[in-house]
Amino acid sequence: MVKLNKIYTRTGDDGTTGLVDGSRLLKDDIRVMAYGDVDEANSIIGLVRVNLENQHIDAMLMCIQNDLFDLGADLATPLPKGGEKDAEYALRILPSQTDRLEKELDALNEDLSPLNSFVLPGGSPPAAYLHLARTVTRRAERRVVTLGKDQDINPAALKYLNRLSDFLFVAARWCNDQGESDVKWVPGANR
Repeated sequence: MVKLNKIYTRTGDDGTTGLVDGSRLLKDDIRVMAYGDVDEANSIIGLVRVNLENQHIDAMLMCIQNDLFDLGADLATPLPKGGEKDAEYALRILPSQTDRLEKELDALNEDLSPLNSFVLPGGSPPAAYLHLARTVTRRAERRVVTLGKDQDINPAALKYLNRLSDFLFVAARWCNDQGESDVKWVPGANR
């Protein structure tokens, strides 16, 4: 369990931040931006939850919020180099977390009619926040892809982010009266 006695340490006053392994990076490093985007998505999911009345989806989102802290820890802990064993403190996203997300996504999707158009972000407040969380999750995914160009990353982390954005889209539709209140895109409507 994490224990925080003091919130400020002054160690970041020089524009750096510490990783789980004790190394330090500039706060604008791609790794820091990646787990910062994950944190932002997690915060938006918190907004969804305070605007949500459905306890079943709320429970799913609470699990996701915990997963996103795991994912942030994963990204904040560089993978070992050259076949070294991962440190015992390394917390990694596991395929089972993505499997759970897929099952929940499939269960929600069963209640929705197929789409015949793209959906505009909006509808109910929870759906609008879910769409916002989806777009931030996509940004986090893009940053992790960029990070993976130069450094090894946990492939399960990238897969989780990809599936999470799908889940958030389906959950947004579900929160819009199971898709009945979705606002559909009408191509060229304002020409």
